[in-house]
Amino acid sequence: MSRSDRLVPGPVSSGPPVVLPRERSELLEIGDETVAVALVVPLQGTAGIFGPSCELCAELAVEEVNRAGGVLGRELRLVPVDGGAAPERVAAEVDALVSSGAVQGVTGWHISSVRQAVAPRIANRVPYVYTALYEGGERTDGVFLTSETPDIQLYPAMRTLAQERRLRRWFIVGNDYVWPRRSAQAARRYAARSGARICGEAYVPLGTHDFADVLRRVERAGADAVLMLLVGNDAVRFNRAFARAGLDQRCVRLSTLMDENMLLGSGGAATHGLYSAAGFFASLVTAENLDFHAQYARRFGVDAPPLGSLGESCYEGVLLLAALIEQARSLDVRAIGASAESVSFEGPRGLLRMRRRHVRQRIYLAEARGLGFDVVAQLQAGPPDA
Repeated sequence: MSRSDRLVPGPVSSGPPVVLPRERSELLEIGDETVAVALVVPLQGTAGIFGPSCELCAELAVEEVNRAGGVLGRELRLVPVDGGAAPERVAAEVDALVSSGAVQGVTGWHISSVRQAVAPRIANRVPYVYTALYEGGERTDGVFLTSETPDIQLYPAMRTLAQERRLRRWFIVGNDYVWPRRSAQAARRYAARSGARICGEAYVPLGTHDFADVLRRVERAGADAVLMLLVGNDAVRFNRAFARAGLDQRCVRLSTLMDENMLLGSGGAATHGLYSAAGFFASLVTAENLDFHAQYARRFGVDAPPLGSLGESCYEGVLLLAALIEQARSLDVRAIGASAESVSFEGPRGLLRMRRRHVRQRIYLAEARGLGFDVVAQLQAGPPDA
């Protein structure tokens, strides 16, 4: 689907809460032939680096669903929403679209503070497939989750690196909002279980450019590992500053939010000793992933934004939302929830199934090699209370 086929433009970044006037609501009304889905992805701010690949991957999935007959025999369409705006602004935009009947579902990658603003506004009204890795614990009715949580991602990664690299002193650097803060709480427990400890923590606002003070703290703490809980361009700038300070020669970095777009932004000279844990890497050699690459390249060309875990998550978000509706044979969110445990779908990560409204998945550890990732291990999840 081309950009011109979309129903509405993304929101502006500031201003009063969004209200759909009568004439705009009428333009957005969807006939019986269409199911419209709000695609909430960041188009500005520090997470905007992911936006283009997220949009293209979601469009690819929509085209695939429509070739197979659509959803309940109806065409699936996307309505873009800028998930990089202020959380309450995004929530107002999504609420207005749902209230006007302009969309029958919501999906996309956006940070947890946006999810926490959106979810209560649309609970029990439309299905909401959230595709970003997150801190765990989301229980709002009608929310379904495709990505990683700390127990299956962060804990086994820290444990594996502690064993193989003999890491004992972790320093946490994160953005100052719910996902890094809650993940850090878990990391403190995980470090102790791995025979290590947290020797310092620093939290910075989204959009931080200067990491000099943080790097001095890392050096003074004598850390041999840094847990990066930074988003998008903040992580890119941190990687560059980390390498310029020479800390990449003495400290391993682990990120649970690092894709190929961020590696490209960081530059090959800034990725030595950098590890990432995720459920998808573009370099995974599987038949499903190779087919995904081929589809993406045929549709968008070789100069399209690099494929990575965040864009791929939006592809899966569309597929899961379609599968949930098809399984329930209804757009009613309660009917969808009642049948969700029996839902499965196939994507670039193979056959995936739902369990307790989360997708069951494999997690991998990869080491950065210049501008790409070398997958070095499939991780084993920790105990249920990890």
